[in-house]
Amino acid sequence: MRIKSVGLYEMCLLLGATGVGKTLLLKRLQKLSVRDGTTDLGEPPVTLPTVGTNLTDLTLKRKKVTVRELGGCMSPIWPSYYTDCSSVIFMVDSANTTQISSSCIQLLSVLSAEPLHTASVLVIFNKRDLPCTMSLVEMMSLFRMDDIIASATQPITTVELSARSGQGLQEVLGWLDSTLTD
Repeated sequence: MRIKSVGLYEMCLLLGATGVGKTLLLKRLQKLSVRDGTTDLGEPPVTLPTVGTNLTDLTLKRKKVTVRELGGCMSPIWPSYYTDCSSVIFMVDSANTTQISSSCIQLLSVLSAEPLHTASVLVIFNKRDLPCTMSLVEMMSLFRMDDIIASATQPITTVELSARSGQGLQEVLGWLDSTLTD
């Protein structure tokens, strides 16, 4: 039997290569999930590459979720964290063309892992605010997302966002809230 939640908390893994914006995303989501009514994110906080793991609790409409960010340099041991999660957020830097093929291979590896066959998956194409970013159509084509979605056992959602500007963050919170089990 798989453990998908810890007490009242659901567990979501946040994965992606080094430098895609995972830590900034978490900090922005945490600020938005605080129930003080403000939607002003302010200036983006300074972040450092994650060595190890970060745990962040988010309070959503229906439940609380713990997001476990795993550093990109930890990809060889990501599978040891798969068994206790109900959802996965996989981030891609849509401005870094040299990272696209390795990110695609990482995503395919995550999707093929047995413990994640029923996990809901959100693929985020980040850094939409940069001028050198590929369009969503180009990213979806390079990743062959239509083929991946058609052959995957998991429900997969894609979204483009800018963790820096905040564009698309509400969609991520909405996705997290909608994927939680009751």
